[in-house]
Amino acid sequence: MTAVIETGNHIAQLADGRLRRQDADKLSQLLQQVIEGKAPWVLHSVEWGPEFLRALIDGAGTGVPLTDHVMSKLGLGDLCILAERELYQRRVSGVEAGIWTLDDQLRSHA
Repeated sequence: MTAVIETGNHIAQLADGRLRRQDADKLSQLLQQVIEGKAPWVLHSVEWGPEFLRALIDGAGTGVPLTDHVMSKLGLGDLCILAERELYQRRVSGVEAGIWTLDDQLRSHA
């Protein structure tokens, strides 16, 4: 969920309106493929309940609490991505979920 939001935010901030529309269309098509079960991954439901918030506060399996992550300038969006992955891996046995990112700080925890 957070990766989709972050991607949409990045697209919305593109200065070139032509590229903004082109990339928004691509994102829409990709989301449609997920809905139809045609994407190379499955839809993962995330509920913003106590379990998710506890994972977020505890640092999403990194061993570093939220407050320390924020002090080292890891954004809450990135921490949500890590929390979503941690909860997903708890629910699905035998699957190791990675995070593809160009962000060095997020990559250090991915």
